[in-house]
Amino acid sequence: MKRYGHVIRLRPEKLEEYNRLHAAVWPEVLKRIRGCHIRNYTIFYRDGLLFGYYEYHGRDYEADMATMAADPVTQKWWKLTAPCQQPVDSAPEGTWWAPMEEFFHTD
Repeated sequence: MKRYGHVIRLRPEKLEEYNRLHAAVWPEVLKRIRGCHIRNYTIFYRDGLLFGYYEYHGRDYEADMATMAADPVTQKWWKLTAPCQQPVDSAPEGTWWAPMEEFFHTD
């Protein structure tokens, strides 16, 4: 299992919409997330930033992320959520949610 953390900005005028969308995530999206070996997926919000955390339990992260990105229902979901978000200034080129480095963990 590998832990992942990512960060992105939430457009202030989209806070209510983003919250509403995530209060009722489509079952097909949740099924795809689980099918791509992601567990314990959590999104936190503070001061205009979204912090996403999940645990990956698969064997081929790149292949699972490609499967998720190719899924038509997930693509429709992302078309709703993407306008709510804005990459942080330090996001690597070509990324949406900027990856974070894990500094500490304890069980």
